[in-house]
Amino acid sequence: MALPVPEYESYETEDDTRDYKRLLDRLKGRVPAMAVEAAFDVFSAVAPEGWRVELIEGEIRVTPPANGEHEEIISELGGQVRDHRKDLGRYTGIGLFVPGASVSGRIVPDLVVAPKGSFADELEYHDPAPALLVAEVTSRLTGENDRVRKIRGYARAGIPVYLLIDREVDQAVLCTAPFGEDYRRKVPYKISETIPLPEPLGFELDTGEF
Repeated sequence: MALPVPEYESYETEDDTRDYKRLLDRLKGRVPAMAVEAAFDVFSAVAPEGWRVELIEGEIRVTPPANGEHEEIISELGGQVRDHRKDLGRYTGIGLFVPGASVSGRIVPDLVVAPKGSFADELEYHDPAPALLVAEVTSRLTGENDRVRKIRGYARAGIPVYLLIDREVDQAVLCTAPFGEDYRRKVPYKISETIPLPEPLGFELDTGEF
């Protein structure tokens, strides 16, 4: 039985994305039966630079490079963290090993805030214990994962703060107090409002700059 080829979003502006789309088309129906972890490794190896391959609760997700608006929000968020807490690192595109979040537990958040030097090793996926905040900015392809599956994974990992920037509904949801598979507190804010980030961060985030 062939393993289903993961979903992808089509972009026709870069040669590597066209090549990757053609590669996935050729693979449809031809991928031999294999463990999902092995398939994840295959797609990770062939993905062009900038593409994200994640294994979330047994499903492989292939995401193209983020668009400009997405990156502007992440840049602004990271900039505000830097302005208030110069002792903290702001990590984009870094892999975390989140036990229980998926079959493999391998997740790549949009932004991770942790003490500087927390991930100074040669691992591709890291222990999430140092993370003080994880942020995700939704896109059409990944929104449902960010709203549901990643909340479960980050809560299970005990990450103190999960900030979900949901562009589809113009809202930011601050999730705090992880307990089991969920966060005890989920407070929605309209994009434009100020969000008080709790300790261990301890500063206000101005979403009006997003």
